[in-house]
Amino acid sequence: MKVLQVGAEVFPLVKTGGLADVLGALPQALVAAGADVRLLLPGFPAILAGLKTPTVVYEIGAAFGVARVRLLCGTIAASGVTAYVVDAPYYYQRAGNPYLGPDGTEWPDNAQRFALLGWVAAQVAAGGLDPAWTPDVLHTHDWHAGMACAYVAANPGAKVATVYTVHNLAYQGLFDAKDFHLLGLPVRFMDPTRLEYHGRFSFMKAGLTNAQRVTTVSPSYAAEIATAEFGCGLDGVVRSRGADVSGILNGVDDAVWNPGTDKDIASPYSAKAMAGKAASKAALQKALGLRVDATLPLFTVVSRLTQQKGLDLVLAAIPEMLAAGAQLAVQGSGDAELEKAFTQAMAVHPGVVAVRLGYDEAFAHQMIAGADAMLVPSRFEPCGLTQLYALRYGTVPVVRRVGGLIDTVVDADDAAVQADSATGFMFGPATREALALAVHRTVHAYAQPAVWAQLQQRGMAQNFSWAAAATQYLDLYESLCGSAVAS
Repeated sequence: MKVLQVGAEVFPLVKTGGLADVLGALPQALVAAGADVRLLLPGFPAILAGLKTPTVVYEIGAAFGVARVRLLCGTIAASGVTAYVVDAPYYYQRAGNPYLGPDGTEWPDNAQRFALLGWVAAQVAAGGLDPAWTPDVLHTHDWHAGMACAYVAANPGAKVATVYTVHNLAYQGLFDAKDFHLLGLPVRFMDPTRLEYHGRFSFMKAGLTNAQRVTTVSPSYAAEIATAEFGCGLDGVVRSRGADVSGILNGVDDAVWNPGTDKDIASPYSAKAMAGKAASKAALQKALGLRVDATLPLFTVVSRLTQQKGLDLVLAAIPEMLAAGAQLAVQGSGDAELEKAFTQAMAVHPGVVAVRLGYDEAFAHQMIAGADAMLVPSRFEPCGLTQLYALRYGTVPVVRRVGGLIDTVVDADDAAVQADSATGFMFGPATREALALAVHRTVHAYAQPAVWAQLQQRGMAQNFSWAAAATQYLDLYESLCGSAVAS
């Protein structure tokens, strides 16, 4: 089984969110399960720097308005996975993150930049660029790679099976209709059944309507996006695909997220030897300028600072958290108003509220290891990886009852505690009051050492392995192989 995975990010080379973690771990899990997997990535500077022994596979030449495009092949030094890289310096050798310039605005030519990625993916899938390796399955991820499915569907002779994974439906890759001609697709694709979306065109919709199968990163999110509340305007498209849409839960890369081997934390620990967690908490409190006190429950947030992630609810609930005797530490960046408000909260509450703006991967490990509880109050959450990492580290998650959080956390109500199945705390409405109540429940449990230890142990015993996800993906691939691709 030959599988080409296509995306815009891969850990540890380029990361803006969970997509990078998935593309960093899923290919390795598929290889371990016996698949022949290759990645296709855009030639961002960090990706080229992390590509070992690159060779030129094909001199594409002029494409999508630029004169020089090459297809390189090498291995990702950090993982050993074989990767193709689209080397197009004009589009990819830029400052800023993959999608935004240094000023925080989207690159005006993102349509061409990521259409090129999808077009090259379709060419590789057709065997036109590397005749020595042609995939059986083309698996594309999120809007950046969604156009690959459209280019395959436009080829009447295409034989590759196509899978499209939605990591976050809210980010849809929307562009002005006047730029449709830049894609090089037949005019019939600028249609509501294909790409057209309220007078514009959508890369996300290209994946949803043209892939043979659509997956999301959790079963609950797959059901949610078929509803008006969570469908971001595309719920009708999702419903039209019916049983072609399913959810496969993300996993945790044990080589990266393991408290027993984590070199970034103050002291390693395991479920059988938890002393290192107490040491990690003390080190984190000291590093953040918080009062070093083991009796104070420390809640942390590691997240983009956006309303989607419910961080405005955390701000609103700070008085109740502090009144309950808790500490709060936040790491992240995003909405300028939220950044400002959290910074002000730290100034008003020194020693009990700490904020680090920006993202630091190593410090994120320290935040998760050193915390007692992890806040994930998202308004919607396709899967959520932070709560999975928290469980792995014996950090009790406090989450909203939504998306992948439903699939991964068992609320510590009385029945679940008695049955020893509880792993965290959940709340329903996206309100300050509901979050504050969940925090109070958490603080109450923290004051009961036996109950708290039980929650930690049960959480650390959960098995969210990529091996399980890889098996489900392989079953999906095998069900598709040999079926025709509609044009």
